[in-house]
Amino acid sequence: MQPKWSKHLYYTLAGLAGTTLAGLYLGYPLYGLIAGLGLYLLWTLHQTRRLAKWLAEPEIAGEAPQSLGLWGDLFERLHKLNQNNLQIRDRLRARIDRIQESTNSMRDGVIMTDAQGAMEWWNGSAEHLLGFRRNTDQGQYIYNLIRTPAFKSYFDARDYREPLELNSPAKPHIHLQIEISLFGDDDRLIVAKDVTRLHQLELMRRDFVSNVSHEMRTPLTVISGYLETLVDNADDLPAKWQRAIKTMATQALRMETLIADLILLSRIETGEQEDTNTPTDINTLIGQICQDARTLSGDRQHEILVNATASKMLKGDESQLRSAFSNLVFNAVKYTPAQGRITVSWYTDADGGHLSVKDTGAGIDQVHIPRLTERFYRADPSRHKDTGGTGLGLAIVKHVLINHDGHLEIRSKPGKGSEFVCHFPAERLVEAHPG
Repeated sequence: MQPKWSKHLYYTLAGLAGTTLAGLYLGYPLYGLIAGLGLYLLWTLHQTRRLAKWLAEPEIAGEAPQSLGLWGDLFERLHKLNQNNLQIRDRLRARIDRIQESTNSMRDGVIMTDAQGAMEWWNGSAEHLLGFRRNTDQGQYIYNLIRTPAFKSYFDARDYREPLELNSPAKPHIHLQIEISLFGDDDRLIVAKDVTRLHQLELMRRDFVSNVSHEMRTPLTVISGYLETLVDNADDLPAKWQRAIKTMATQALRMETLIADLILLSRIETGEQEDTNTPTDINTLIGQICQDARTLSGDRQHEILVNATASKMLKGDESQLRSAFSNLVFNAVKYTPAQGRITVSWYTDADGGHLSVKDTGAGIDQVHIPRLTERFYRADPSRHKDTGGTGLGLAIVKHVLINHDGHLEIRSKPGKGSEFVCHFPAERLVEAHPG
């Protein structure tokens, strides 16, 4: 670049020297220098005008203007930069078109919005699932088109760890699962999945479990009643029948317990519950449950300690909370060796309320912990006959906590016991009324 600058400077000075000598020849050297500078300025302005005109519409103008010296070199370099930029733009446009084409082929609806929720782009599936219109909805706020308070709260909460399920605003028979991801400057990428079939299957499963449980309850109650009568009069029966009848009575009782848990779980899942905003005295509730646990412990003589001194009450359905807490405490009794220690604590802090059930039992391997709240899942199936459990206790606990905006934390190590902690948000705590 330096040689070209030198060459351009050389030609410029030579031109000015020539006009000055011509003026000197005519007796006016200063006029000659001024004339040379004026010509150079006019030529520079002409080249600047050509450059501005070309830069205004380089694609329409095509090739860069031709010129000499420094201006020619400048036009050439700008032309190369423009060509490179056009190539990069074409490659980016091709990639964007390919991404949009592939996104349009998805069955899931995909929507991009800015941080405020103004819609910038969406694919064809979003139009089908949510009823968006390409010509009129561009730039509209998405929560004005999906008019569901739950969606607006979910969008504003910025906590997208769990998806949101709702019915399509355009086609109510379609059940959608909404997932939101943050990107860029708090922009949103929203994915809407059609989970109608899964939703219907889940409803069918719940209805089936509920109906079958209710239908089995009556005949099983009759059978249990007759078996109880036979057990009470077992001394009048032949010896070979006594053991069989007692075994049948035990299994009938287990079936009744299982059906009762299935019905309870079905009611909790389907929302058949009382108002979950009634203040509940957890201290009193825990005391009652622990008294029942001592009775359950019986000759095994567990040491059951209660640490419930929190002054605040919990807004919730007392019957559901009793079911959840009693499941945790009774499980601790069942799975803790004789004379073991069980500690039940209720405390509050800035994060909310926490109920802890800690035992000195055998503990649970980390492999099993993620699945413990599944229906009928057992970390140790061999203990089924010993404990007499139904495998639904922790599933009931999980759904009760979901209904109360809480979650279950499980801490356990083999040989070092287990601790189950129910966490409730601070919004559910209320001050206890005196008296």
